[in-house]
Amino acid sequence: MLFLTAAVAVTAQNMMDVNTKKMGARVQPTMYGIFFEDINYAADGGLYGELVKNRSFEFPQHLMGWQTFGRVEVRNDGPFERCPHYVVLSAPDHHDRRTGLVNEGYFGIGVKQGEQYRFSVWAKALQGNSAICVQLIDEHSMAERQELVEQQIEITAADWVKYTVTLTAPVTLKTAKLRIFLTNPQTSTITPQPSVALEHISLFPVNTYKNRENGMRRDLAQALENLHPGIFRFPGGCIVEGTDLQTRYQWKNSVGPVENRPLNQNRWEHTFEHRYYPDYFQSYGLGFFEFFQLSEDIGAEPLPIVSVGLACQFQNWDKEGAHVPVDGLQPYIDDCLDLIEFANGPVTSKWGRVRADMGHPAPFNMKYIGVGNEQWGAFYYERLKPFVAAIRAKYPNIRIVGSSGPMPDDTPDDTYKFAEGWKAMKELKADLVDEHYYRDEDWFLSNGLRYDSYDRKGPKVFAGEYACHGKGKKWNHYEAAILEAAFMTSFERNADIVYMTSPAPLFAHVDGWQWRPDQIWYDQTQVFKTVSYYVQQMYATNAGTNVLQLTMDKKPVANLAGQNGLFASAAFDAKTDEVIVKVANTSCTAQPVSIRLNGMKGEHTATTMTLSHKGMDDENSIQQPELITPQCGTLKCGTDREVTLLADNLPAMSFRIYRIGRGK
Repeated sequence: MLFLTAAVAVTAQNMMDVNTKKMGARVQPTMYGIFFEDINYAADGGLYGELVKNRSFEFPQHLMGWQTFGRVEVRNDGPFERCPHYVVLSAPDHHDRRTGLVNEGYFGIGVKQGEQYRFSVWAKALQGNSAICVQLIDEHSMAERQELVEQQIEITAADWVKYTVTLTAPVTLKTAKLRIFLTNPQTSTITPQPSVALEHISLFPVNTYKNRENGMRRDLAQALENLHPGIFRFPGGCIVEGTDLQTRYQWKNSVGPVENRPLNQNRWEHTFEHRYYPDYFQSYGLGFFEFFQLSEDIGAEPLPIVSVGLACQFQNWDKEGAHVPVDGLQPYIDDCLDLIEFANGPVTSKWGRVRADMGHPAPFNMKYIGVGNEQWGAFYYERLKPFVAAIRAKYPNIRIVGSSGPMPDDTPDDTYKFAEGWKAMKELKADLVDEHYYRDEDWFLSNGLRYDSYDRKGPKVFAGEYACHGKGKKWNHYEAAILEAAFMTSFERNADIVYMTSPAPLFAHVDGWQWRPDQIWYDQTQVFKTVSYYVQQMYATNAGTNVLQLTMDKKPVANLAGQNGLFASAAFDAKTDEVIVKVANTSCTAQPVSIRLNGMKGEHTATTMTLSHKGMDDENSIQQPELITPQCGTLKCGTDREVTLLADNLPAMSFRIYRIGRGK
């Protein structure tokens, strides 16, 4: 007790007060969410479990990703209307030669020892029975043989049939390849025999997330589930707009049988010359059905974004004819309404039947839809208006998310008018406004009161894309994550106006990224979570149900004068009867902190979760995936004039969460 009294005397300058009795605004279940953009090989080569690149030979260079040998021919009259290309393997002109092909995967095919992999192919025999030998190989092996494992498939049907075999990897390898030989079905030797046609050549881990055949990579999907997100925004982002209208994301192309989903060019293939990947396309294997299903699996509300008829404004601002004229928007509006029917309609409806045929008769119960990604100006407002009218007329309970543009404030040259965007969204009666901010350390440190003065009568806030980009340090370092944690106290403190948030981007392949910082990084077999990921997880798992007022000298704790770089917020969790206090110390020195829990008496024990690290530029990596992670602990709370008092010493540049049960 003497120790606590001394601590109170020392920490008077950092004394915070929490009113634990008066419940404030409800913290929305959607408050902390995730945003998926197919950038950095986030879908094909990432979350989507497919290991074969260009599996249907639909890339503009039809054999990109494949090495061929012997007699291999590409044809375009295949069984799938929107993916017509396939290959024919024919016997070479000498019995000692071979015919076949090798797929390189996405920076290599990653396999894990003891894991099973499902190989499938649509095939037909062209001149009597034939066979193929399917192998996983290590081209760089010093062992006697290249093949790690192989299986024979006899092709007997003269019509297209799907064949499947399972391969079990004997070793773990990041850079395996898939090799297919034309073989002899009688002798099972690699002696070429009659021609065979192959289409949609696929290789999936059997152990996908939820064990689905067209499933997600388990470790990456599990990382999403472990975030406990309340909202899942998809499929982007700038890919919703496309570089031009022809390459925009079209959800109807992403549903139905996976073999018949057409290829789409990914606008991130060519956006950055210094990070150029000519083989970056969208197979649509991870499509809208899979997005909705994943939302359901991880317990998040789905928030799909649809095109408003504008191609990317950054790239097409002054281009004549780049955008859909207002009087030509009806097909885009129909796509939007049809999407709501796909998600929520009965099985007797056209698009509800498509959903049911894909394996989900029950509605997905979608509640939100975003129209347009990051648009701004009259171009956007005049196109959004008829969408809002059509959605309100047919689906009045759907909540509409509009955009305030790509910047969090007005720019000096008036190119981006943030205030004008908000004014337009109010006039159009959008339910939420999507704000984006990729800003440096100073911005995050100086915007702790950003939402305190927002109009409470208008639309609610969706902070749909944000990240702290360090000056000259645009990566996933520790300092940036701590400043994000500090800024996020303003979300919670203003939960009456801030309903949704999601940092961005989400995924990045270590060998194929275009943009950083990102939340989750991976290679072919491993994954690591960044410090920013852990910040999000800490908030989402300690959100609480209601805001509690927390002040220092009767002011919010948001790095104001005399607050010594501190940011703080408090909430009550009705499910556990606990008070939750979050405090970030953004100063370069340790800070003594005292928190008076007014309305509580007696001594209590707080559980704590802390992010603390000395190297500001340090980050997690494939080599050190858990270099910086939250650490759990406990702290005894004493009393100050019968009021429960929490006294602590926060390390420099740290973030700590306290949970204190109100009962004894």
